[in-house]
Amino acid sequence: MAEDHITTITSPDGTTKSTTFVTDSARSGGGGTGGGWILGFVAVLALGFGIFYFTNISGSESAKDNAVAAAARDVGVAAQSVGDAAKDAADAVKRQ
Repeated sequence: MAEDHITTITSPDGTTKSTTFVTDSARSGGGGTGGGWILGFVAVLALGFGIFYFTNISGSESAKDNAVAAAARDVGVAAQSVGDAAKDAADAVKRQ
């Protein structure tokens, strides 16, 4: 949509001078260009990638923590087995 601004100046000797400014809002970025929509889309896209990235990082950290916990559990089971074997050996020595 175009807007007209007319400025009229009258000098002391009585002559009149008029200046007309025509502003086209589509060219001045007031609307219709889609620049705002594109910028908004890029921002939402960047936010989506950021959420995806941080979600994957926390998932791999969780998997790493679970692997360490499983290894510790296996070490505990192995230690229990060694303890049971030592007890059985000690009982066998006592019976002889």
